Amino acid sequence: MLALRKSANKLLLGPPGPSPEELDELLCVAMRVPDHRKLAPWRFVVFEGDARDRIGAELADILSARGAPEPQVAEAAKSMVRAPVVVMIVSSPVDDGRTPVWEQELSAGAVCYNLLLAANASGWAGVWLTEWPAFDPDAAIRLGIGSSERIAGFVHIGTARAQTPERERPTLDAKVTRWP
Repeated sequence: MLALRKSANKLLLGPPGPSPEELDELLCVAMRVPDHRKLAPWRFVVFEGDARDRIGAELADILSARGAPEPQVAEAAKSMVRAPVVVMIVSSPVDDGRTPVWEQELSAGAVCYNLLLAANASGWAGVWLTEWPAFDPDAAIRLGIGSSERIAGFVHIGTARAQTPERERPTLDAKVTRWP
């Protein structure tokens, strides 16, 4: 099954999506990641229903206030309604003085990937995106991101309206070196 895993096209996701109970199960699976010292250095923010339209409008407002071109503003407005459910995974490193932040950020990335795997294994289509809101200080404020936090990604989950074509993958020879 893992050998066939691929992300859905963000423009080809649609309803239905997981119910709140099904999503909770996916999130529980997503949390089963390597986590040095059991710090759980991540959190979830779930966008469902009308909340997706509201946050999309807020993101569009940010770009509009900057004088962004209308197509870019319109794209921001609809960015969170591409799928029935969008989960923002926030990297929230814990300053314990012992656990490298890098390890904690990797754990948040593993949560994103585990969520995709759990969704796929449960029959849902999904895609892990960042896009501009993940790196924008004004978007961070609107999304409730703390000063020591970063957005690891937005995982969009729903039903694929069309089959995503397989993409070219690197060969092992191009990526593997065996130490002598």
